[in-house]
Amino acid sequence: MPQTLSAFAAPGNEPDYEAGSLPLGVSVFADRAGLRDEIVEDALAAGLRLAAAGSVAELSGSEPRPLGDVVLIDAPANDAAALAALARVDLRAARSGAQLVVSTSLAALDDVFGCLDQSGAQILVAPSRAERVIALGRVLAGVPRGRVRELSDDDRLTLLRLTEQVGELAGRIDRIAAPADAASVFRFESPAAAWAGATGGEPGDRLSRTTRPALPDPRLVRRIIRQRQLRARFFDGALFADPAWDILLDLTAARAEHKRVSVTSLCIASGVPPTTALRWIAQMTEAGLLARVEDESDRRRAFVALTERAAEAMARYFAELGRDGGRLV
Repeated sequence: MPQTLSAFAAPGNEPDYEAGSLPLGVSVFADRAGLRDEIVEDALAAGLRLAAAGSVAELSGSEPRPLGDVVLIDAPANDAAALAALARVDLRAARSGAQLVVSTSLAALDDVFGCLDQSGAQILVAPSRAERVIALGRVLAGVPRGRVRELSDDDRLTLLRLTEQVGELAGRIDRIAAPADAASVFRFESPAAAWAGATGGEPGDRLSRTTRPALPDPRLVRRIIRQRQLRARFFDGALFADPAWDILLDLTAARAEHKRVSVTSLCIASGVPPTTALRWIAQMTEAGLLARVEDESDRRRAFVALTERAAEAMARYFAELGRDGGRLV
């Protein structure tokens, strides 16, 4: 039977660590006690040390709770107090270098996304226990070498094994392998670089005189999106899953329509589970394809948009397709 949080925290139950081998500390905040115990159990099983645990409301107290090296928060509701607490923790994590993972609901996703703009937090939407473990493995795999200097060789070996197992599990759950290296998967070459590579010369004056083609008619892009979605009526949707392309199409149409796209809307447009879509959005942002855009009228909200380079690439792609683009799926 799994131990409860009280058992983990009881005096005398702390594991014996050798000098100089203290594991990374984890803080867990969730209002549902059973879920909090479950998250703590998984974190300890991963070799982390419990630094703090409590409800989300405790993050708003006058005396801030310790964050530790890894912070796991469950915030399914979007009430003002919880959002304010998330914003403060996000800033603290950014300043301290702590790795932040926040799980929420689809209804609260836009508000939570708007609060987390400093630390590069992972956001999960209604995650299963396996998805939480996957997120934890991603956090541990991304900890800089300098932050794990206190781990023993055995701890590092355990960490590597956990990361491998998490990666295999992620592939089975999502049915697609989320790219580990965004820069190599989303290989993004500017038109200038492509021209120079093809001709062996400098793009220089020729490119400066070349005007960027206009974005495609949004009706054409929306028709392509509908055609892609139509396949799910006759085949398993996972068979054609291509979230990166669906995200680019949706943002291209929105840009041509002069509309802003929320992260929730973009997750739906991607055609994959929200947590999977958020991983792709994060990786595409890192690769320079997408950008976070703050809402000037409400700093608590944020949107996602194409970068200028990505918009130019999409414009040139559709210009190359020409009038036959509408026939393609």
